[in-house]
Amino acid sequence: MWKSLLASLLLAAPVFAEENPSAYEALRVVGTRLSRDTVNRVISVTGIEGDPQPRTWTILLEDRQANGGVREVVVEDQEIVSERTPAHSVVGSTENATIKTSRLNLDSTGAYAVASHTAETSHVVFSRVSYTLRTDERGNPLWIVTLQDRSSRPLGTIHIRANNGSVARVEGMYQGRNMEQVEEDRGPEREDADNPPAADDEDGDENIVKRRIKEMFRRTRDDARHMFERVRRSFVDFFDRR
Repeated sequence: MWKSLLASLLLAAPVFAEENPSAYEALRVVGTRLSRDTVNRVISVTGIEGDPQPRTWTILLEDRQANGGVREVVVEDQEIVSERTPAHSVVGSTENATIKTSRLNLDSTGAYAVASHTAETSHVVFSRVSYTLRTDERGNPLWIVTLQDRSSRPLGTIHIRANNGSVARVEGMYQGRNMEQVEEDRGPEREDADNPPAADDEDGDENIVKRRIKEMFRRTRDDARHMFERVRRSFVDFFDRR
């Protein structure tokens, strides 16, 4: 009963007003206060120590006129509170790193719902949540959600594709077992009779544990697919709606 109630509350998160603004709301502030085109130059969106949403969102923008080609905008309480060149240089090139908002279908509230469900199934109890939205190696938007305890120590991280809601990677969860970072990135391929998973070479307890972790990850991936249909939110529609 309690699990069902918790799941219902998580799924309802995007529907009800949050105490703190979501990432979409912060981006809309930037696009409204600066210019609509600004949201097409976003490199990353970061919020730390949310409960469940952070009070402050830091947004990196591609800006060829700025030193290093990047400008940092900080949004807090539905207002831009800071605009500056980042104190630290951006790692790597910013070329082709901007987020295509037409592919953005998952707000930070939806990412929280998926991450919270993963935490519940893996028996991880957390107090705070930190978020980063950026592109992956294929140019698709990706949420990196880190769950933290009361001392802000990381307990686990889940990578969620913001275009289709699929779970790409889980780190440090599943009852504390990492298995060199559980990862599933098969693209269009599927695990079926024609494409079976590779057999484990090890025997005994370690082999059983690995199989159990893989099964938990597959369950997380399948649950995320179903959940995405309920928390899906197009950024383009969100921004244009008044």
